[in-house]
Amino acid sequence: MTATNGSPGEDRPARSGRRPGQSGAREAILAAARARFSEAGFDKTSIRAVASDAGVDPALVHHYFGTKQELFGAVVQLPVSPELTLSAVDAAPLDQLGETILRSVLGVWDSPAGPGIVAMVRSIIAGGDVSLARSFILEVVLERVRQRIATPHDDGRLRVALVGSQMIGVLMARKIVAIEPMASSPAEDLITAIAPTLQRYLTGEITTPPREQPDPA
Repeated sequence: MTATNGSPGEDRPARSGRRPGQSGAREAILAAARARFSEAGFDKTSIRAVASDAGVDPALVHHYFGTKQELFGAVVQLPVSPELTLSAVDAAPLDQLGETILRSVLGVWDSPAGPGIVAMVRSIIAGGDVSLARSFILEVVLERVRQRIATPHDDGRLRVALVGSQMIGVLMARKIVAIEPMASSPAEDLITAIAPTLQRYLTGEITTPPREQPDPA
């Protein structure tokens, strides 16, 4: 049946070479998604493009992986959906974003899913796909935060990058290198010490040197 504009079938064009349900389709989708995400990033990758590359119907991608964000999580082999953390951050008042981000992330790292995340980070350090890691941090984890703090005069990109660098440092010190006393400190102690810095990065004053303006001549 031919789809019409606005109908549920508009994202399911008939195409030759489709192989819904065939053995290997799931692996083909993952391979196509990994290539697309690595090359184009999260924002510029669509379910339709991944399906086309894999030779399947877009509906099959949704069947196996759900949303684009969940597909990305499967590609980077996240042991827990990032939506669990992001939904808590979305609901936080603006003046509590720093604490909420740190509390939510530490909760995941210290949970049974933590070892899987550490393993993923170790694989990236050992020569994994850095472009995927960068896309995940900037376009999935921090983009929704950036949109909340952006103003007409500050797009928030430096601010969320600073938050990302701080969180990566905490993960490295607490879970990878095991620097004491950070490795064994209660999460609440780290939240008390670090959350105000994250909040300043997000909504406080950040002094940067003035940029040189190009010579009009």
